[in-house]
Amino acid sequence: MQNDAEHAPLYARVEAALAAEIAAGILPAGSQLPTEDRLIERFTVSRTTVRKAVENLVARGLVEIRRGKGTFVTEPKLTQALTSLSGFVEDMTELGRHATARLLDKRPVPATEDVARQLDVARGALVYRIERVRLADGVAMSFDETYLPLDIGEKVASNDLEAEPIFDLLELRYDLPLIEAQYQLEAVTADERVARALGVEPGSPIFLIERTSYSEGQRPVDYEKLYYRGDLIRFTTRLSRLPRKRD
Repeated sequence: MQNDAEHAPLYARVEAALAAEIAAGILPAGSQLPTEDRLIERFTVSRTTVRKAVENLVARGLVEIRRGKGTFVTEPKLTQALTSLSGFVEDMTELGRHATARLLDKRPVPATEDVARQLDVARGALVYRIERVRLADGVAMSFDETYLPLDIGEKVASNDLEAEPIFDLLELRYDLPLIEAQYQLEAVTADERVARALGVEPGSPIFLIERTSYSEGQRPVDYEKLYYRGDLIRFTTRLSRLPRKRD
């Protein structure tokens, strides 16, 4: 009996061969695929066939096309469960990744309408803003904007924010236990500022999480806008169905 692969379309054979090399690490994450001309020569196929194979690999999330640069093997996506209130370092540790941070800016700023509402302060009142890039195994995963009430922010900002997680500082150093949080998640695209921070092209897919964390007495102590790279992470949760009322 002939192998089914022998009857597959040429583009599918090229796709399967490249996918196998990606899975085996022969083409590791971040590496560049050979050029179209080299793939045409290697597989003895047409340019149309190569392009169809690459299109399918893009659709499967195995490679990405970077304008003016070439086609690259994507980093494998992390799967993070949204089941409890946790910080980036805790999340990455749970996934077996080494978390680090790069501080971009920290300063008092006037509260916008959104920030004022989330932190329960007057619009225009000074709050403390901290901007960081969060990395997993050296790869930029998210760009975080953190807003804190001014008195809390000044204390937090006096620490090494590239080494000490803000959640740890709030809970362990400043005795502000985090009880619960309100989450909002939506799909957006990276603007110039977010793209520059994450090292991606403007317009790249981004998960935006807005999270307000509360301490005792429903006191809002931390409002964050977390911009996660859509090509590197997926979020999961598990839902329980409420009992149905019977007439």
